[in-house]
Amino acid sequence: MALAVSDCQQLQDNQFRFGLFIKQRCGSILPVTELLTAPYGRVPVMNRLPSLFLSHGAPTLPIDPSLPSAEFGALSAQLPRPEAVLMLSAHWGTAQPVVSTSTAPDTIHDFYGFPRQLYEIQYPAPGAPDVAQRAAVLLGDSGIRTDAQPHGLDHGAWVPMLLMFPDADVPVAQLSIQPHLDAGHHFRVGRALRSLREQGVMVIGSGQITHNLRAADFSARPEDADPRVAEFTDWFEARLAARDIDALLDYRRQAPHAVLMHPTDEHLLPVFAALGAADDDYLLTIQSLGTYQRSLAMTNYVFRTA
Repeated sequence: MALAVSDCQQLQDNQFRFGLFIKQRCGSILPVTELLTAPYGRVPVMNRLPSLFLSHGAPTLPIDPSLPSAEFGALSAQLPRPEAVLMLSAHWGTAQPVVSTSTAPDTIHDFYGFPRQLYEIQYPAPGAPDVAQRAAVLLGDSGIRTDAQPHGLDHGAWVPMLLMFPDADVPVAQLSIQPHLDAGHHFRVGRALRSLREQGVMVIGSGQITHNLRAADFSARPEDADPRVAEFTDWFEARLAARDIDALLDYRRQAPHAVLMHPTDEHLLPVFAALGAADDDYLLTIQSLGTYQRSLAMTNYVFRTA
């Protein structure tokens, strides 16, 4: 089933009635059952890989059946398999970019008060120090000073990796974000890393498309979402579809309810790195997984080669 552009908003407004849909460029919309046969999933790995932004949700995503964990695997199955991943997580922030050089990164349980079984999860993926080194060189060539340290994988990294690559057989390196710097800085970081996509490396930003924990209601149902969440995400996704980079980088001034959706913007900064790593004429795929706890939208973006 494919829907015209004019039907996009209606479907978005009724996403819970229709179930999970993946929206390609907001005009060609496929249910998951059709997406499983979509041809772009068969692209050879050595072609330019897509860059991704993932809303990693709560740490309980791997163990809570009420959360959309399986959809991450469905998305991964339709993407070319990377030789390695370079991950930028909202949960590792430093004054300047730092690459992780660990050959066997630890699984960091950087959260408190959750069920014991969550702390028992290990994600023993190999590190990718060679990717970290290449990233540092590319950033340096772009005038962005970078440090290195043997950092482990925080939950913003290992939770989506576990759901997308459960066998832990894809090497992964992390690159820190700079919470005190703006969207433009992170876009430039992504732009410096763009050529990694031609070398079998998938650049992934992991955060949350809306993230205001003070406004969250942990007893709310998905249909109880604050309508302002959709107003913000609709604006953001329309600008992504139009490739309106200037407006996106100025989102805190231009987007409706921007400061409410992101009182601090560390959970949105990774999307700008993924956007910077994308081609100028990228094709956008939107995987909308609903809004949880009233204010936390779960949406993933794939920036593919045209």
